[in-house]
Amino acid sequence: MQKKKIFSVFGVAMAATTILAACGNNEEGETASATTDTITIMSPFIETDPPEGENKIVEKLEELTGKEIEITWAPNTSYEDKMNITLASDNIPKVMVIQGKSGGFIKSAENGAFWDLTDYLKDYPNLSQANPDVLRNSSVNGKIYGIYRSRDGMRTAVMIRKDWLENLGLELPETVDDLYAISQAFTENDPDGNGEADTYGLIVPQWPASINTNSPYDTLATWFGAGNAWIEKDGALEPSFMQPEYLESMQFMRSMVENGYVNKDFATLTADKWDEPFLNGKGGIIVDTYSRADSISNKMRQANPDSEDIVVFTGNLENAEGELNALPTDGYSGFLAIPKTSVKTEDELKEVLSFLDQLNDEEAQILLTNGLEGVNFNVVDGMSQAIKEDAEAEKYANYVKSYSQIGMNVTEEILYYRAKPETDEMTQKFERRLSLMAADLESAVYNPASSYITDTYVTKGAQLDQIISDARVKYVAGQIDDQGWADSIELWKNQGGQDLIDETNELHKN
Repeated sequence: MQKKKIFSVFGVAMAATTILAACGNNEEGETASATTDTITIMSPFIETDPPEGENKIVEKLEELTGKEIEITWAPNTSYEDKMNITLASDNIPKVMVIQGKSGGFIKSAENGAFWDLTDYLKDYPNLSQANPDVLRNSSVNGKIYGIYRSRDGMRTAVMIRKDWLENLGLELPETVDDLYAISQAFTENDPDGNGEADTYGLIVPQWPASINTNSPYDTLATWFGAGNAWIEKDGALEPSFMQPEYLESMQFMRSMVENGYVNKDFATLTADKWDEPFLNGKGGIIVDTYSRADSISNKMRQANPDSEDIVVFTGNLENAEGELNALPTDGYSGFLAIPKTSVKTEDELKEVLSFLDQLNDEEAQILLTNGLEGVNFNVVDGMSQAIKEDAEAEKYANYVKSYSQIGMNVTEEILYYRAKPETDEMTQKFERRLSLMAADLESAVYNPASSYITDTYVTKGAQLDQIISDARVKYVAGQIDDQGWADSIELWKNQGGQDLIDETNELHKN
């Protein structure tokens, strides 16, 4: 979940008014202009500088789609603000990357600023293959305002120091009880063998003042059986944090904190320093994503290329009852939306959708995800292998990081190339990762309210999340007890939480 700035919400709300005023005289039945020869796009760029306007990637895209393509690049770090300014201007592109369902975007969409694509996607060979679960997750109250950018459906992982496991004769955990036992052993049994009590088990960072963001707390709650953000009971939806299993997961974490099995600075350790205790030999376990494991391994190799990779990992863990409740992602990261100000008629909309459908063809997926074969990568064993030590290869490898931001990859089959690991050991870890992800998806617990956006959450969501987030940290730290937790839930209800529950269930019924 992205942080919402008051300025951003206000800016998009104003932009929505501007858009509606601008497109008020354009009905869907109007006759379209002859053709849409040029597709204008606004997208974030990832590297220090955006791609050059004329380059081999955009030339190839134009060849594949038969359209001229003009991309306005904006820095990823300030993209939302740049998007707001663009929406309020007289020069709105035909396609915009939307990075998340912010309150402002939702107001704009529901006020008619963007095309509702719900009934159109079925008419296109690639777009019609979009995963229905991910479409639901990316929708706004059931309406699809953008074509999602696909991401792995399962990323949750537990990474552990292999050398500490080996020193203590321990195996990778399979259950939450195993996680507790390993954390205890890493704290009490001198896993680094230096004869000092200077290690602990689980590393937990400070988390933003929000909930349901795949933090270690959220992951544990799902594992314990509290659901994923919301849970459905007898046809009604309830927040996960109101479930007894959620409290059990916090009691689990509280016990680990009380016994010193978690870093003492768990409430203040910033996320950008999450890896440091692991790398420095202070903590031995991180619950996050597989990409975190890759990041730590890469840092170790950079510091000492000859060192052994000490990161091992597994996936989601079973609870004490032997149930596997795996925490999935929403399956997407933002989407590509089509403003009504710049795409005024249904005929023009269909032409833009045809263009976006073409971006999901195999050649386009490879181009946007991997780059240029023979320039910045080669295909080896059915995978992409980066070409290095070449200025042009490096340039296009950097470019593709930005072009990938307009890649959707919604087809049922992955048509682009997975990156080839550099060593046999990395290949084995990669194959294990894919196997664990596939197995965990069989037990994925999806958020039944993922597409519902209520007025109360748009206006009060940040404050409501803050109440629960603060109470969660206080409970784990031992500053409040069970009654204090119950009191916090009552405060949440009284401050608008009950309205949120009622509105969410009204949407669910409809």
